[in-house]
Amino acid sequence: MKDIYTDVTNTIIAALEQGVPPWIRPWQDGAGIPANLVTGKPYRGINVIMLTIEMMKRGYTDSRWLTFNQANEMGARIRKKERGTTIIFYRLREEKNNTGDVVDTETAKRGIPMLKSYTVFNVSQIEPVPERFVLRPVLAWQPIECAEQLLRQSGASINHGGNRAFYQPAEDTIQLPPVTSFSQPCDYYATALHELCHWTGHPSRLDRVQGRLHGQEAYAREELVAEIGAAFLCAHCGLPARLEHASYIDSWLNALRNDKRLIFVASSAAQKAADFVLESASLANIAKVSQVAI
Repeated sequence: MKDIYTDVTNTIIAALEQGVPPWIRPWQDGAGIPANLVTGKPYRGINVIMLTIEMMKRGYTDSRWLTFNQANEMGARIRKKERGTTIIFYRLREEKNNTGDVVDTETAKRGIPMLKSYTVFNVSQIEPVPERFVLRPVLAWQPIECAEQLLRQSGASINHGGNRAFYQPAEDTIQLPPVTSFSQPCDYYATALHELCHWTGHPSRLDRVQGRLHGQEAYAREELVAEIGAAFLCAHCGLPARLEHASYIDSWLNALRNDKRLIFVASSAAQKAADFVLESASLANIAKVSQVAI
């Protein structure tokens, strides 16, 4: 039986060995987060990483994808000799006993992985592309303001000063260097969003416990979560993601080689961190509108 965990992990390892984490590079060309062509829904978690790796390898500039059946339904066809790309449906299912109660075991707390694979094709692999799906130029917008809103509306306590960026769990605060310390604004926001993803792991928020991981392994995984989560948020704001901790590549490689499920767990946690930040901003906007209405 094909081991999807191993195949995906080996793909990530190959990308990391080239020195460029696959969750950093894709959004520098403005292609955006991979999404389904027909539904418009963005892919999530591990699929964002896997599809953007394929975009880099094959030189695709369009980040939209669809299934074989979706292509047929719209009257298009997959070009000859084109091969599809595997995406994953992955989630953790709680273990329950015969009465329907969740079993109070360490396994139940971690959840039981459920994994299925599907095949999709990039829009560049089909012909013809229906007129309604042809990309049109969009009006310019302000990505920096988007990032500023995420920071401000998160409610996180952010202090500026010194020459280090870090999240302090004991005090539940984010410490950043002064904005003037960064060569350009997007570098500041990439750093700030990285620390904001760490902030989401606090017990009062997502309670991102490390389980059986300890020491450097747990630290590397949390950094992996923050790196990928920040890349997702940067993509949301139209900002180029940048690697905050290049020195961790070796530790990530070691961790991935030791645990073929790690990238699935980390990307899922990163997606939850990004979702938490985006939902916080959305709720803040709703509250603001309600106050105006009153």
